[in-house]
Amino acid sequence: MLTVTLDRPDHLNAFTPTMAGELERTFSEANENDDVRAVIVTGAGKAFCAGMDLGSEGNVFGLDESRTPALADMRDLSDPDISRVRDTGGRVTLAVHACRKPVIAAINGAAVGIGATMTLAMDARLMSDGARFGLVFGRLGITPEAVSTWFLPRLVGLPKALDLLYSAEILDAGGAAAAGLATEVHEPGRLIEKARALADRWTLGRSRVSTALIRQMTYRNAFLDDPEDAHRVESLAMFYSSIGDGAEGVSAFREKRPPVFARRASAMPPFYEEWLGA
Repeated sequence: MLTVTLDRPDHLNAFTPTMAGELERTFSEANENDDVRAVIVTGAGKAFCAGMDLGSEGNVFGLDESRTPALADMRDLSDPDISRVRDTGGRVTLAVHACRKPVIAAINGAAVGIGATMTLAMDARLMSDGARFGLVFGRLGITPEAVSTWFLPRLVGLPKALDLLYSAEILDAGGAAAAGLATEVHEPGRLIEKARALADRWTLGRSRVSTALIRQMTYRNAFLDDPEDAHRVESLAMFYSSIGDGAEGVSAFREKRPPVFARRASAMPPFYEEWLGA
């Protein structure tokens, strides 16, 4: 598995546009690396990520203040002309969302602003018992970012999401767990151990392609308007998995032996890219 460490401990791992690019690239590369079963994200030192680094010159979010962008400009997110209009945190969470491997946040200390919102697209948020979690945008006069207005209500429900964003309170680990944000709370010294154990429980002895499809189908199908649309995707996923690792899984079950799955998540079924681009 891959452990990604936010490594600016002298700055409490404060987020920068450079860090955004590195994280976006890391999650994209994880999709093509078949040695990676899961990704764990943690912080160096005593913090996870204290939010955006507010000490840089100019626009601290790395945005081009000479622009006057409109909604029409945002239609093609791959357009390099809007690279300094796009929210840097959103680039990271969209890369997390597109990841074919389970992603676990091991929140070892303060997770504030983008340090909190970047974890909302991850599959689990394990917190040390001394960690903090803060969606503090209202205190700075800015708005939620990192696609958090999409992910947060799905995690905690709309009323709770509004309360968390309006109040801008910083929650301790117990409060984050009560709000539905923290999946588990552990002693600091056992946090990474527990994250690795969870990654193993999810991925050891599992088909890499099946796991990737399960992750993407669950996130994308759960909120479709029509169940028939989910059925279409599930039908294709079942078809291709049944003639791939599924054939080995059935043979192993019949022969009462552990399966040996050979398919790679770097080579997804033919419908996959078309489906994601739909």
